[in-house]
Order: sequence, then structure tokens, then C-alpha cells
Amino acid sequence: MPRKSAGDAPLLLANQLCFAIYSTAHAFNRVYKPLLDRLGLTYPQYLVMLVLWERDGLSVKEIGERLFLDSGTLTPLLKRLEAAHLVKRTRSVADERQVLVALTAQGTGLREKAKATIPPAILDATGCSLAELSALQRSLIALRERLNEAAEG
Repeated sequence: MPRKSAGDAPLLLANQLCFAIYSTAHAFNRVYKPLLDRLGLTYPQYLVMLVLWERDGLSVKEIGERLFLDSGTLTPLLKRLEAAHLVKRTRSVADERQVLVALTAQGTGLREKAKATIPPAILDATGCSLAELSALQRSLIALRERLNEAAEG
């Protein structure tokens, strides 16, 4: 096994920001999973529900833009949410190419249960204050935007 030198630092796993973010995402998923299991949702389905709880009746394209997902990834998620009676998909009357997604009464009702359980549990699990989490979120969003710009240009 080769010896590590100071010149190896840029390639050490422990020094990779991408790995810190990747492994943190896995840790988040481990905390979210039992909470979401109680709601009958997967994490990607929860993200779709969050978007619809903010603004109901969006097109598949609009949901995809909010979540950075393409329709090929989003359509199976929406089909499962529809099978669970949480959303209803319909073709737009104005433009039949557009599929609109609306919450059902059951989907709307799930919002209060999620609100009462998930945010407090996540806040507790992080051990951070709301101010710390807000600052971290702003930093991550700014980083995402810069990375997206770099990838596009």
C-alpha cells in the first residue's frame, strides 16, 4: 500500500466536500425513513408532497423543475402517490400535453400529520438551532446554484 504524503491531501476521502454532503444525505435518509414509513411515503414522494402542499394543482413539469427531477423519474413517483390515493393526475384542458397533479382530500389531510411529526423530529436529530440550520441551508443553496452554473457553462 502506498504511503500517504502531503501531496495526497486533495485525494483523501476525508477531505472531499462531495463525500461529506453525500454521507450526510445518507444520514438524513436514515432519520427520515422511519418517520416517513409512518406516513406511507418514501423520501422522494415526501418531496413531491411538500411541493404540492405549498401549491396544489401543478403540472408534472413544474414539480420536476422544483425538485430538479425529469419526468421519467417523476412519473413513477406520481403513479405510486396516485395509487395511494394521495394525488390525482389529469390532463390539462388548455393543453392536453400537460399533466396536472392535484392533492386528494387524503393527500391534503396527510399534511397536518407530517407537520406535527417530521420537522420537530429532524430538528431534534440535528442537534442544531433553527438559526444554524437556516444558515446552513442558505449556504448549501448558494453552493448548489454555483455548481449548476459551472455545470451549464
